[in-house]
Amino acid sequence: MDFEQLYSAYSPRIFRVCLGYFNDAEKAKDVMQDTFVTVFENLGRMKHQENISGWIYRIASNKCLRQLAHERKNDLANNYHVLNAAATESSLVEDDFVKLHRCIASLPPLDRLIIGFFLEDVKQEKIADIVGLSHTNVRVRIHRIKDVLAKKMKNDESQF
Repeated sequence: MDFEQLYSAYSPRIFRVCLGYFNDAEKAKDVMQDTFVTVFENLGRMKHQENISGWIYRIASNKCLRQLAHERKNDLANNYHVLNAAATESSLVEDDFVKLHRCIASLPPLDRLIIGFFLEDVKQEKIADIVGLSHTNVRVRIHRIKDVLAKKMKNDESQF
C-alpha cells in the first residue's frame, strides 16, 4: 500500500482518535497531519505491512500524548479547558456527538485512547497490542469506560 492509499484509508480514523484527545478540530487536524508526516518519513522502514494499522495508531497516540504533555508543561491545557468550558456554557443546545466527545475528552489519556480505538471498531486484541495491556484488561477497561461515559452523559444532560 502506498502513502496516498494509507492516508485515504486511515486519515478519517486517526482524525477521530485525535479529536477524542483534544475535542478541538484544529488541534486534532494538526496532530493527524503530524502523524502522517511521520508515517511518510518512516514508511520504507515498516517491515510487516499486515500490522500497519497498529503502527499508525501507535504513532498517532504517541503524538497526542506528547502534545498533551507539552501543553501541560506550558500551562496551555488549563487555558484550553477554561475556553472549552466557556464555549460549552454559551451553547445550550448540543447534539449527542459533541456531548460524547466532551465527556471522552475528560477521561484520562489511556482511557481516551482505548475508547477511541473501540469507537473506531478496532478489535480488542489489537487495542491490547497497541496500548501494551492484556486483552482481559482492555475488555474490563472498555466496560468501565462505557459506564463512566454513560454517567457523564446523564450528568451533562441534568445540568441543562
